[in-house]
Amino acid sequence: MKTMLREEVAQLAIRKYEGTIRLVASAQDLERAIHEIRDEYVVGLDTETKPTFHKGQFHLPCLVQIATASVVYLFQLKRMEFSGTLVDVLENPALIKAGIGLADDFLNLKKVFPFEPQNIIDLSLVAQKQGIRKSGVRNLAGQVLGFRVTKGSATSNWARPRLTPRQIVYAATDAWVCRELFLRFQQLGFLDLEGRPLSRRAGGQEGTPNR
Repeated sequence: MKTMLREEVAQLAIRKYEGTIRLVASAQDLERAIHEIRDEYVVGLDTETKPTFHKGQFHLPCLVQIATASVVYLFQLKRMEFSGTLVDVLENPALIKAGIGLADDFLNLKKVFPFEPQNIIDLSLVAQKQGIRKSGVRNLAGQVLGFRVTKGSATSNWARPRLTPRQIVYAATDAWVCRELFLRFQQLGFLDLEGRPLSRRAGGQEGTPNR
C-alpha cells in the first residue's frame, strides 16, 4: 500500500461519527449498554485522559469509548461505578476489541481498576506489520479509509462533569474509526475472519495467521 504524504492527507474531506451516541448515566443505561455490547462481534475501543501541561503531572483515564455497529457508548469513569461492566467487556474472549495504541491505554486504565484484557487487536501493530509506518488513528483513517478526522478536542478537559457536544462527537469518532479500520483491514487481508493478524507477503498478498 502506497504511503500517503501529509499534504495528501490534508486534502481529504473531514468526517465525524454521525450515528447514535449514548452517555451512560444510569443503571438502566448501563444494563442496556452491556447487553448490546455483548451481542457484538467486534467493537472499537478508545480512552481519553485529561491532558497534562507541566512536567511530573499525571492524570488517570476519565472516559472510555466503545463503538458497536450502531451506537457509540461513552463511559465517564467519575460519573458512576463502571468497573464491573468494563471488566466484563475487556476480559470477554468472544468479543474483539479493536483500538490503536492500546498498550498505553490499558497500562493507565489498570490504575483505575484491575483487569486482564482478552481478544485485543492493536490496529497500529497490524498496520506496521503491513509496512504502514505512520500508524496513528488520523494517519490510518486517511491512508486506509480515505478521510480525515480532526484533532480539535484532543487536549480539552476530559475530566469535566459535563462534556461539550464537540467533545462527545470527537470521542465517539475515535472509537468508531477504530471499528471501521478493523473491518477494512479484514477486507484488505491484513486480518483473518477471526481478527488474527496475517503476515505480509511480497505483492501484498495474504499470509498465514500469527498465533
